[in-house]
Amino acid sequence: MKRYADLSPSPRTIMTPGPVEVDPRVLRAMSYPILGQFDPEFTALMNETMEMLRGVFQTNNHWAYPVDGTSRSGIEAVLASLIAPGDKVLVPIYGRFGHLLHEIADRCGAEVTAIEKEWGTVFDPEEVIGAIDAARPDLVLMVHGETSTGRVQPLADIGRACRERDVLLAVDAVATIGGVPVETDAWSLDAVIGGTQKCLSVPSGMAPITYNERAERKVLSRKRVEKGLRTGAAEDNSAIRPIQSNYLDLSQLQDYWSPQRLNHHTEMTSMLYALREGLRLVLEEGLEERFARHRRNERALLAGLEAMGLQLYGDPSCKLTVVTCILIPDGVDGESVRSMLLDAFGIEIASSFGPLKGKIWRIGTMGYSCSRKNVLHLLGALEATLIRHGVKLPAGAALQAALSAYETA
Repeated sequence: MKRYADLSPSPRTIMTPGPVEVDPRVLRAMSYPILGQFDPEFTALMNETMEMLRGVFQTNNHWAYPVDGTSRSGIEAVLASLIAPGDKVLVPIYGRFGHLLHEIADRCGAEVTAIEKEWGTVFDPEEVIGAIDAARPDLVLMVHGETSTGRVQPLADIGRACRERDVLLAVDAVATIGGVPVETDAWSLDAVIGGTQKCLSVPSGMAPITYNERAERKVLSRKRVEKGLRTGAAEDNSAIRPIQSNYLDLSQLQDYWSPQRLNHHTEMTSMLYALREGLRLVLEEGLEERFARHRRNERALLAGLEAMGLQLYGDPSCKLTVVTCILIPDGVDGESVRSMLLDAFGIEIASSFGPLKGKIWRIGTMGYSCSRKNVLHLLGALEATLIRHGVKLPAGAALQAALSAYETA
C-alpha cells in the first residue's frame, strides 16, 4: 500500500496579486469547532459578518454577505441574478478581467456592447458615459482594480451618471476591497463583488458581495422558490423565468441570509470563521490606516525598483496601489527569474496574461503580505537574482532607496 507523507507545505513569501499570505489569526479561526448552520451561535456570526462587510464596503446596504465559492462565484452570482436574457449590457474593458465580465454576461444571454482601452491605461469617465448614452444599457459592468495590468479605474463620475440615467452599475472590486478605498454608496455603485484571497488576507473560498435596493428589485423580479421549500400554492411562481443558476441565485441566497433562514445550501462554516476574523482585523486596523499602509509599502517598493534601474509598466496616473507591474529587461528569461526567486528565496511573484504574457512581472503588496519585511526581502532577492541572470545594476541601491522611503513616510 502506498504511503503518503504528512502534509507540510513549504513556507513562502507570497508577493503575487493573489492569493496572498493569510494572517495567522485567520488560520487559527479556521481551526475552531464546527457549528451547525442554523445553530443560533452560528447565525449570530453570520449577522456579525454582514455588519462588518457593510463597514468594509462603506455602505448602508442591507444586503452584504458572502457567496460560497471563489471570487468568480460572486461575479457569476451577481451577473446571473441581474442579467435577464435579452438585457442590454455595456462592458468597458481595459484588461483580462473586463473580458471575463463580457464572457459571463454573454453566457447569461445579454446583448453585450463592449468598449476597449489599451492595456496599461484606464477610461476617462466621459468615455464611458458617452458609451452609456450611445448604447442605452440596462446594466454597466466594470472592473475597479485590474490586476492583469496593475491599473485602477475611477468610478465616482460613472456611478453618478448611471444613477441619473437609471442604469445599474455592478463592479468587480475583487482586487481592491480592503486595500484601497471602495466607496459603494458615495460612488453610487449598485452591486459590488469582493474577494477574500487578496487584500482581506483570507483563503480563497468566499466572495463577499453587496447590493442596494435598486439591484434587489431586479433580483426579486425573477425570484422563484424551490418547489421542495414551498409551503403552499401561493408560493407557486413557476411561471416566472428564473435566474439561470440555482446555487448562485441571489434571490434565494438572501432568504438564507435573512432572519427567515430559508435553507439553500450548507454554509462553509470554517470559511465563515475565516472571513469574519479577516474582516474584524481590517476594521481593527482601521480602513484609512490600512489604505495608508498599502501606500507606504508601495512607495518603498517603487523606490527600490527604480533605484535598481527597472522600468515600470503602464500609465502611472492610474496605477493600482496594491499591484506593481515591471517590464522584464531585454534578454532576461522572466520565468527563470521567477523560478530562482521561488527556489532560492522562497518568494513568489507573478507573470501576466494574454498580450502581456512574458513581458511583465507583477508584484502584489496586498493585505498581510503588504509589509516592510516582505518588501525588503523581495528587493534584495530580486537584485541578487537579476545579477545572476547577467543584468548590470547598482548593487545595494534598491534596499537603500527603500529604507530611505520608509524613513520619510
